[in-house]
Amino acid sequence: MAKGSKVISTEACPECRRNGNDTKGDNLAVYDDGHKYCYACNYLDQGKGNEQKIVPQKKIIRSLEMVGVSGSIKDRRISESIVSKFGVTLEYNKDGSISRHHYPYYNADTGDAVGTKARCCAEKSFYVTGTLENTMLFGQQLWPGGGKFVTVTEGEVDAMAVSEMFDGKWPVVSLKTGSAGAARDIKGSLEWLETFDKVVICFDMDAAGKKAAKEVLPLFSPNKAKSVSLPLKDAGEMLQQGKVQEFVRNWWDSKEHKPDGIVTLKDIIKEIEEEEEVESIDYPWECLNEKTHGFRAGELVTITSGAGMGKSQFMREVEFHLYQVTKDVIGIIALEEVPKMSGLGVASILANKPLHRLPRDMNKDLVKEEKLKWLRQLDDTRFSFWKHWGSTNEDNLFSRIRYMAKAFDCKWFVLDHLSIIVSDQDMDDERKAIDSIMTKLRSLVQELNIGMFLVSHLKRPNGKAHEDGGQISLAELRGSASIAQLSDIVLGLERNQQHEDEDIRHTTTVRVLKNRFTGLTGPSCYLFYDQDTGRMSSVSAPDASGGGSNDVPF
Repeated sequence: MAKGSKVISTEACPECRRNGNDTKGDNLAVYDDGHKYCYACNYLDQGKGNEQKIVPQKKIIRSLEMVGVSGSIKDRRISESIVSKFGVTLEYNKDGSISRHHYPYYNADTGDAVGTKARCCAEKSFYVTGTLENTMLFGQQLWPGGGKFVTVTEGEVDAMAVSEMFDGKWPVVSLKTGSAGAARDIKGSLEWLETFDKVVICFDMDAAGKKAAKEVLPLFSPNKAKSVSLPLKDAGEMLQQGKVQEFVRNWWDSKEHKPDGIVTLKDIIKEIEEEEEVESIDYPWECLNEKTHGFRAGELVTITSGAGMGKSQFMREVEFHLYQVTKDVIGIIALEEVPKMSGLGVASILANKPLHRLPRDMNKDLVKEEKLKWLRQLDDTRFSFWKHWGSTNEDNLFSRIRYMAKAFDCKWFVLDHLSIIVSDQDMDDERKAIDSIMTKLRSLVQELNIGMFLVSHLKRPNGKAHEDGGQISLAELRGSASIAQLSDIVLGLERNQQHEDEDIRHTTTVRVLKNRFTGLTGPSCYLFYDQDTGRMSSVSAPDASGGGSNDVPF
């Protein structure tokens, strides 16, 4: 069958006559290249030795009057033979340009032609004559089903374009209602589509088309569906611009669908080959680095302790250390502290004195000037704060984190603290809420490739109180086991606030409760809090007998 062949006459279709149809005796179109084709039943006489082939599984009965005539769609580079193959008819303007396309649709149960979808070329609009309810995909009536490949496009013109680029040899069909009805249309013809070895999805490359492809690909059996990626908007544009060979290459290179999250060893090897080396940032205290090897972007580190054990001060040391050893922006979300106090906390580390409690007898103007003096020495582009107090909706919180990461390039975050986010809920609801928050927080850290320090509280222990030096365990994290499960590192701060020895009262044990990076856990270091400087410095283990530590901080 030659491309561009023309109808020269009509005659009776032997197959239709055999079934008692074609009473007018003109169903069979005779073409100038010798082949004959019936658009009522799809009877084909190829004209070579009078070979005969019945294409469809179902008998197709033309019961709907088609408007227009067959012809080529020159501006789309679609030949008359392809237009005729799909049973499409065209209406023309007085100047010879095409005004409308009419696409036939066939009932899925009876095979009757029951509706047409008209495309108004100038207006780029559509209307339906008859019905498209319970109809096949556009072009489905041409193919009995079964075979190697079938291609599914988003629109009728694209289906004809693909067929043109394949010389009409391979099955091509189109959705009935575009990307909006993709899933519904595919489900309606899923049984027929599944009879092919491969189903190639060739939707538009715009957002709607990609979304539709993502929705329909999981509908097919494993290893059944593939998706084409094109450099232009759709198959129609590929044909219009003469990129036939490029389209064919892209079609053959289409990727098989795999559900999200399923990867192969090959995928892992490629990921490792392409990944940049993950840089570890040391903690301010070498003794803690020995077990943790520092911390990294993409990790969620949870800091926990009893009340008043120095979690906030611990984090201020980390914040200032990040400021010193990196050029990154640090995001601070302190839900029980105004940004002014958070900023003063960081400046206090620089000043080596607690700026929030300067001498009471100091002149007020001098107090203000002292605070401003040290704040101004910090780079004001390196810190970002969320000005919020108290509990907050989790989605509201995550939107702020995402904004701070993208708009201000925050690489490291401190979230202080977890419990207040759900402070208004009872214990049972708190557990569920924390599960949700931790899951989303874990995903957000990975999505944005940020480092997150999360401050979390403990529940009341059965034994010795944490404030009296009781040892912390993961089971004592307040609210949910998901805190431990979804954190990469969990650090517990222990201190006996009631001990008679002042050095012991001010010395915090940092216990590594979980360590996904190295696996090393247990007591890692001891930090002495100097009330005069407001600093936490590494010391040797205090003498629990009351002798204190002989080590000088720093």
